[in-house]
Amino acid sequence: MIQKTKEQFQEDFKRTLLRKFPVELEEASDYELYQALGSLVKEYQAQAWTKTQKRYRQYHEKQVYYFSIEFLLGRLLGSNLLNLGIRDVAKEALADLGLSLAAIEAVEVDPGLGNGGLGRLAAAFMDSMASSGIPGQGMGIRYKYGLFRQQFVNGYQVELPENWLRDGNVWEYRRADEAVTVKFYGDAWMEPQADGSLKCHHTGCEEVLAVPYDTALIGYENRTVNTLRLWAAEEPYSPTSEHLKAPLDYQKSLSHKRSIEAISEALYPDDSNYEGRLLRLKQEYFFVSAGIQDIVRKYKESGAPMALFHEAAAIHINDTHPALCIPEFMRILLDEEKMEWEQAWAITQKVMSYTNHTILSEALEKWPREMMRTLLPRICLIIEAIDQFMRKELLERTKDPTLVEEMAVLSGGQIRMAHLAILGSHSVNGVAKLHTDILIKQELKNFYGVYPYKFNNKTNGITHRRWLMLANPELSSLLDDAIGTSWRRNPQDLKLFKHYKRDAAMQERTARIKRNNKERLGRFILQRTGLTVDPQSIFDVQVKRLHAYKRQLLNALHILHLYHELLENPNLDLWPRTFIFAAKAAPAYYYAKEIIKFINSLAKTINEDPRIGGRIKVVFLENYGVSLAERIIPAAEVSEQISLTTKEASGTSNMKFMMNGAVTLATLDGANVEILREVGEPNIVIFGLNEQEVLDYHRSGGYISRDLYNSNEKIRRVLDSLINGFIPGIASEGHDLFQSLVDYNDEYFLLKDFEAYAAAQERINGYYQDAFLWNKISIENISSSGAFSSDNTVRQYASGIWETRIMER
Repeated sequence: MIQKTKEQFQEDFKRTLLRKFPVELEEASDYELYQALGSLVKEYQAQAWTKTQKRYRQYHEKQVYYFSIEFLLGRLLGSNLLNLGIRDVAKEALADLGLSLAAIEAVEVDPGLGNGGLGRLAAAFMDSMASSGIPGQGMGIRYKYGLFRQQFVNGYQVELPENWLRDGNVWEYRRADEAVTVKFYGDAWMEPQADGSLKCHHTGCEEVLAVPYDTALIGYENRTVNTLRLWAAEEPYSPTSEHLKAPLDYQKSLSHKRSIEAISEALYPDDSNYEGRLLRLKQEYFFVSAGIQDIVRKYKESGAPMALFHEAAAIHINDTHPALCIPEFMRILLDEEKMEWEQAWAITQKVMSYTNHTILSEALEKWPREMMRTLLPRICLIIEAIDQFMRKELLERTKDPTLVEEMAVLSGGQIRMAHLAILGSHSVNGVAKLHTDILIKQELKNFYGVYPYKFNNKTNGITHRRWLMLANPELSSLLDDAIGTSWRRNPQDLKLFKHYKRDAAMQERTARIKRNNKERLGRFILQRTGLTVDPQSIFDVQVKRLHAYKRQLLNALHILHLYHELLENPNLDLWPRTFIFAAKAAPAYYYAKEIIKFINSLAKTINEDPRIGGRIKVVFLENYGVSLAERIIPAAEVSEQISLTTKEASGTSNMKFMMNGAVTLATLDGANVEILREVGEPNIVIFGLNEQEVLDYHRSGGYISRDLYNSNEKIRRVLDSLINGFIPGIASEGHDLFQSLVDYNDEYFLLKDFEAYAAAQERINGYYQDAFLWNKISIENISSSGAFSSDNTVRQYASGIWETRIMER
């Protein structure tokens, strides 16, 4: 925590501004003010950062290295000021200078380092590790463009480059002195030696320079500053690739340079073709190899023997993208440290741990063996050796060759990355109780049968500092008044707010804050879309990655149903409703992009229809990201968590909405099950097929969606509206959606759950009209949300998986 008076802060700020820009305070632009303030915060954090790293070295602290393909950080200025303990001082000091902290914070661009829940969880863990005093470092890629910037053109999603680094990044430090070399392509083979050992040769390879950029991750008022290290791909200073030894013309040299830089250019390159998949594999090995080399180098500087590496480092694999950590670490132990195989494999398993984030089989990565052999010949040899080694172990344990084939890393010419991660780690965890149960009972039951001691659950969490203290300062102040400030350090103390659930005055104050947040969001929607929304309407929100299993389409079909109902009966008992969507669809995910087009066309039709008197409004906000979520979530009153049961691993938006007092409308999927347990059945609205029913349908069949289309008049009316011109502009999209739901048997059971979903929405409508009941439920949700703090989650990882120190609060 930094101790600064208002006057000291003002002097520091003016000095920094003048040092960076030759302008007077009165003439400085918002950009110049932001750069100056960011530089000042970096200066404030620098001493704590260096002292933290020195402390870790001096006391030989075991460090956690968290590898993730995404880190969806959000803006850092506000959170850094908050965690340094000077946000209020800065706000007052700037105000006295005639400046607005909010306006300066708005200049910052969201870092283009992630897409959805995976990246947001990684960012939350980094924040919570620092705030819990857990020695740790994030390892990822410094994407130049991130995923993409989304725009809607005639209702269609259009992808544009997200050039977030155009004006530089005030928070990062380039550490070219710690760059490492990553090798691709070439030939690898093993040469027998006189002593019976094998020597590896890797020739003709292409070398890529991996340059680290470090960002400080500041703990909340505890003087702990951890590091996020992101790697950028650059051409080596002295190219040594075989094909560059011959003379090349200038254009070919530029082309080669661009091909290298493409490795760290964009998140999730299009994998619908061979070149895109190859680039993805390049990305995964690039940051894994750079990170592992970096970790080993620093460990060796301590002088400790490699045999004790597992006592100094825990390497965590966040989903399968970094699973190549395992063979890359083995490569170093075998080729550079000259270890015997059995010892190297034992150390690797002690060091590595793996989090599974998906139940969807298509999301479990597989790479063609030939692609791996071409791009990463030495790594492919090691994976083949791991496969053979583990096949022997599995056969000894199971006595079943068929089972061994099902569990093997290599099968059918494919390298199964989840299998590699499981076999090469000492811990495998799911991210919600239901998710973990499904893994051990179904998806990974063979592995659980052989290695039950590896499997455990660690339910995801969110950082209350960003999603409550920063995103909803009015509610945070109310909580301070009501229950004191201990919840800021220990979010479990939010449960104390439960005592006020029937207090009329506290209900009114809570409801007023929600109304203020709705009005602010309404002004933002008007500015961005030109649509006026009623702050007295129910703000019903579904914001998350666009995927068929998340069932944004179910929400939209129900909106279409309500529209028909209002046209038939203008006196329908329906409280005015504003439906808010925000989501990106992967560029190659055509079906998801059709859903976006349908929702936008539905919104245009409804919003422009005077017959319904504005009782329903639909808005789809562009370019969803962390900063947009910070605007939407505090204003939300209904949280749509309606994925098909068994498909969502956990979800974290459900927790963020809950923490801000929204009522969850949900299936019993992912962490919704645990939210139900925490908040109680009267304070959440549950609908839809349960786990067993979904699994029974998958095993035995029996679901025929066309029967529902033929027998249910409401469903038929809604689906016919997709193809009969009722909604203009969706002839092609409507036809495809209709076919998916009727002709192709509705893969995610939207029609099966439709009536239950409509009934759940009617319950929401009734609850909202009872203000005392609604406000009571809202307070119940806020007070129960502390159980889902990522501070609690990372402490469970630290004690149960990483075996590293946790700082006492």
